[in-house]
Amino acid sequence: MAPDIAQDRLPDAPFDAIRAIVGPKGWVQDAADIAPWLVDSRGVLTGTCAVMVKPASTAEVSRILAICNAHGIPVVPQGGNTGRCGASTPDKTGTALLLNLSRMNRIREIDPVDYTMTVEAGCVLKTLQEAAEQADRLLPLSLGAEGSCQIGGNLSTNAGGINVLRYGNARDLVLGLEVVLPSGEIWNGLRRLRKDNRGYDLKHLFLGAEGTLGVITAAVLKLFPAPKARATAILAVPDPAAAVTLLGRARADSGDALSSFELIGRFPMESALRFVPGAKRPLDGEYDWYVLMDYSAARADSDIAEAMQGTLERGFEDGLILDGAIAQSETQAREFWFLREAILEGQPHYGAAAKSDISVPVSRIPEFLTRAAIELEAYMPGIRPYPFGHVGDGNLHYNITQPEGMAPSAFQARAKDVSRIINTIAAELDGSFSAEHGVGQIKLAEMTEWKSPLELEMMRGLKALFDPRGIMNPGKVLPPPKG
Repeated sequence: MAPDIAQDRLPDAPFDAIRAIVGPKGWVQDAADIAPWLVDSRGVLTGTCAVMVKPASTAEVSRILAICNAHGIPVVPQGGNTGRCGASTPDKTGTALLLNLSRMNRIREIDPVDYTMTVEAGCVLKTLQEAAEQADRLLPLSLGAEGSCQIGGNLSTNAGGINVLRYGNARDLVLGLEVVLPSGEIWNGLRRLRKDNRGYDLKHLFLGAEGTLGVITAAVLKLFPAPKARATAILAVPDPAAAVTLLGRARADSGDALSSFELIGRFPMESALRFVPGAKRPLDGEYDWYVLMDYSAARADSDIAEAMQGTLERGFEDGLILDGAIAQSETQAREFWFLREAILEGQPHYGAAAKSDISVPVSRIPEFLTRAAIELEAYMPGIRPYPFGHVGDGNLHYNITQPEGMAPSAFQARAKDVSRIINTIAAELDGSFSAEHGVGQIKLAEMTEWKSPLELEMMRGLKALFDPRGIMNPGKVLPPPKG
């Protein structure tokens, strides 16, 4: 059944005005049309809304927010709805206006000389990658949902992905922003400057704020030279400590041309091979730990292939590598990377799961993995860790699968305890419970537990300054004060 759309809970006048602003193409009120946008990407959360609107310009967003602010109407900004923590899912009150930015999808400018592109928030990430490639440039932000996620959402959640090691998170790829504030005022910060030291760098307040301070409507993104040479390898390593040592060597051997470095455990690797069509075993044997890594260079005559070969040869000699293969073609490189995405599809076949997105200093990844395995087994015998992630930047997706034979409902009843064990270990190792997925509504309890009272107080101060009426994405990122 399609969720109810509770438009009768709010006055008609503001919605009549908003409908006139967006026109028929931007006004979505049919329950069946809205229903897919009310469920988060994991299928865990479902909300309702008063109406969904799709503005076509920054000016329309401005007028909409001004009306909503005047009438106290909650606004939930939404891009491709691919987030993992429910930031773009409205609550169940049915009072919110769902502001979908998909019609704002113009590439305003690509400047190959400045190495920049100016884009609107509704542009699909894959489209931007392809446009940069056509200009012989690289937009390095790359993640599993890139075929449907939108850049506004990527920036609002400070997305990560596979290239953070070399190029940084989404916030590191932004030179300027255009933002509509809750009042309807438009902040034009679309600057292409690499150096601009005029006081506070305001754009960083909105990057990672998940739409709680305003609506990102456009951005100036950094571009880089397009890679002309690439070397990809998949390796078996004896343990995570060897992987971390190999990471340091690879960075040095490649002249820091190492763009990706992923760690995959045996369980997720075998899961992908067993359940996902098209997944091919990359090495002859079965191993406990695998590394997938890329070297890339902007020159076709680069020696990165030789550099990678040297890294592997010395790794074999020193016992850091047990087996390995360097991709002999672009097709084989894609097959290796297909495995990395396939492990996400394999896990549901084993039952209920608890998923995490932690980060720790790279040097402490082996300690985290050892402690987590021991403490979780002690808590729940037979529990099955499903570890993989972007170890090059310290980000692990330490997912957990229920023990064999346990009822999924019994595991889910204890999933919060499992997550607390994982997050506690990460915190004790100077890490974070959220590396790249954000907070949304799913991790509000962790914010209360792991953010200091002073940090939360400062965040609430910013929220009150920018959004005094509290209309912007309520119930996300910032937990209510205790008491």
